[in-house]
Amino acid sequence: PDLGRRFAERKRCADPECSMLMCRGKATQDFKGPDCRFVNFKKGEAVYVYYKLIGKSTELWAGSVGSDFGYFPKDLLEINHNYSNEELELPTDVSRICY
Repeated sequence: PDLGRRFAERKRCADPECSMLMCRGKATQDFKGPDCRFVNFKKGEAVYVYYKLIGKSTELWAGSVGSDFGYFPKDLLEINHNYSNEELELPTDVSRICY
């Protein structure tokens, strides 16, 4: 779907600023994203989830690995800890541009 520079129009977060962790998981395989909007990780690394896209791109979540932040396919994460059971539905921002 063509959403301009957005992958989805809505997202689920634990708080209105999407700054609180939703959950943590372990990468089930290596991932190298296609551009700078994605976070790369190796199998076994801890991945922290801050929000989940909903609507047309439900396969992507956003989170961090170390000091890097970006999108990744949710199917590559095995959840091992939930920080919040509350989920707010909010509009997404325009994704950052890769140079």
